[in-house]
Amino acid sequence: QVQLVESGGGLVQPGGSLRLSCACVISGSGFSINVMGWYRQDPGKERELVARITSSGSTDYGDSVKGRFTISRDSAKNTGFLQMNSLKPDDTAVYYCNAIFGRRGFINLYEYWGQGTQVTVSS
Repeated sequence: QVQLVESGGGLVQPGGSLRLSCACVISGSGFSINVMGWYRQDPGKERELVARITSSGSTDYGDSVKGRFTISRDSAKNTGFLQMNSLKPDDTAVYYCNAIFGRRGFINLYEYWGQGTQVTVSS
Protein backbone atom coordinates (compact mmCIF):
# COMPACT_ATOMS: atom_id res chain seq x y z
CA GLN A 1 0.00 0.00 0.00
CA VAL A 2 3.07 2.24 0.22
CA GLN A 3 6.01 2.34 -2.18
CA LEU A 4 9.12 4.52 -1.88
CA VAL A 5 10.61 5.52 -5.23
CA GLU A 6 14.18 6.85 -5.17
CA SER A 7 16.12 8.77 -7.81
CA GLY A 8 19.13 11.03 -8.19
CA GLY A 9 22.11 8.75 -7.64
CA GLY A 10 25.10 8.65 -9.94
CA LEU A 11 28.81 9.28 -10.38
CA VAL A 12 30.32 12.54 -9.18
CA GLN A 13 33.84 13.86 -8.60
CA PRO A 14 35.12 14.64 -5.11
CA GLY A 15 33.83 18.03 -4.02
CA GLY A 16 30.77 17.74 -6.22
CA SER A 17 27.07 17.64 -5.36
CA LEU A 18 24.05 15.41 -5.87
CA ARG A 19 20.43 15.60 -4.81
CA LEU A 20 18.51 12.42 -4.01
CA SER A 21 14.72 12.24 -4.11
CA CYS A 22 12.32 9.83 -2.41
CA ALA A 23 8.68 9.87 -3.48
CA CYS A 24 6.10 8.08 -1.34
CA VAL A 25 3.39 6.47 -3.45
CA ILE A 26 0.45 5.62 -1.19
CA SER A 27 -2.45 3.47 -2.40
CA GLY A 28 -4.05 2.80 0.99
CA SER A 29 -5.95 5.23 3.17
CA GLY A 30 -5.14 6.97 6.43
CA PHE A 31 -1.33 6.83 6.22
CA SER A 32 0.81 9.68 7.52
CA ILE A 33 4.60 9.95 7.63
CA ASN A 34 6.08 10.16 11.11
CA VAL A 35 9.75 10.09 10.06
CA MET A 36 11.58 9.97 6.75
CA GLY A 37 15.29 9.25 6.60
CA TRP A 38 18.24 8.25 4.47
CA TYR A 39 20.64 5.42 5.27
CA ARG A 40 23.67 4.17 3.36
CA GLN A 41 25.60 0.92 3.10
CA ASP A 42 28.66 -0.39 1.27
CA PRO A 43 29.76 -4.05 1.07
CA GLY A 44 31.56 -5.03 4.26
CA LYS A 45 30.20 -2.06 6.18
CA GLU A 46 27.24 -1.66 8.49
CA ARG A 47 24.25 0.37 7.42
CA GLU A 48 24.45 3.84 8.93
CA LEU A 49 22.12 6.77 9.39
CA VAL A 50 22.74 9.67 7.03
CA ALA A 51 19.87 12.00 7.89
CA ARG A 52 16.23 11.98 8.98
CA ILE A 53 13.38 14.45 9.25
CA THR A 54 10.17 14.31 11.27
CA SER A 55 6.71 15.40 10.22
CA SER A 56 7.24 18.61 12.18
CA GLY A 57 10.49 19.39 10.35
CA SER A 58 13.05 18.45 13.00
CA THR A 59 16.25 16.97 11.56
CA ASP A 60 19.11 14.71 12.65
CA TYR A 61 22.35 13.95 10.82
CA GLY A 62 25.05 11.36 11.04
CA ASP A 63 28.33 12.73 12.37
CA SER A 64 30.18 12.06 9.12
CA VAL A 65 27.83 14.23 7.02
CA LYS A 66 27.06 17.14 9.34
CA GLY A 67 27.61 20.45 7.62
CA ARG A 68 27.66 18.88 4.16
CA PHE A 69 24.24 17.21 3.68
CA THR A 70 20.77 18.69 4.08
CA ILE A 71 17.50 16.75 4.31
CA SER A 72 14.19 18.37 3.39
CA ARG A 73 10.68 17.49 2.31
CA ASP A 74 7.81 18.62 0.10
CA SER A 75 4.73 17.65 2.08
CA ALA A 76 2.34 18.45 -0.78
CA LYS A 77 4.08 15.85 -2.96
CA ASN A 78 4.93 13.35 -0.19
CA THR A 79 8.54 13.58 -1.29
CA GLY A 80 11.80 13.82 0.64
CA PHE A 81 15.14 15.11 -0.57
CA LEU A 82 18.78 14.77 0.41
CA GLN A 83 21.09 17.51 -0.83
CA MET A 84 24.67 16.22 -0.79
CA ASN A 85 27.49 18.77 -1.07
CA SER A 86 31.28 18.56 -0.78
CA LEU A 87 31.14 14.86 -1.54
CA LYS A 88 34.05 12.64 -0.54
CA PRO A 89 35.11 9.17 -1.72
CA ASP A 90 34.01 7.82 1.67
CA ASP A 91 30.45 8.87 0.80
CA THR A 92 30.36 6.14 -1.86
CA ALA A 93 27.55 3.73 -0.97
CA VAL A 94 24.06 2.57 -1.80
CA TYR A 95 21.65 5.09 -0.32
CA TYR A 96 18.27 3.88 0.93
CA CYS A 97 15.20 5.94 1.70
CA ASN A 98 13.30 4.91 4.82
CA ALA A 99 9.91 6.04 6.07
CA ILE A 100 7.88 5.20 9.16
CA PHE A 101 4.13 5.64 8.88
CA GLY A 102 1.27 5.77 11.28
CA ARG A 103 -2.22 4.88 10.08
CA ARG A 104 -5.44 6.35 11.35
CA GLY A 105 -7.40 3.75 13.29
CA PHE A 106 -4.40 1.46 13.84
CA ILE A 107 -2.00 1.36 16.75
CA ASN A 108 0.74 -0.24 14.62
CA LEU A 109 3.54 1.66 12.90
CA TYR A 110 4.64 0.69 9.41
CA GLU A 111 8.20 0.87 8.06
CA TYR A 112 9.06 0.97 4.36
CA TRP A 113 12.34 1.05 2.43
CA GLY A 114 13.23 2.23 -1.03
CA GLN A 115 15.11 0.07 -3.49
CA GLY A 116 18.37 1.98 -3.04
CA THR A 117 20.32 4.25 -5.37
CA GLN A 118 24.07 4.05 -5.99
CA VAL A 119 26.22 7.08 -5.24
CA THR A 120 29.84 6.86 -6.38
CA VAL A 121 32.35 9.62 -5.60
CA SER A 122 35.49 9.19 -7.69
CA SER A 123 37.78 11.20 -9.95
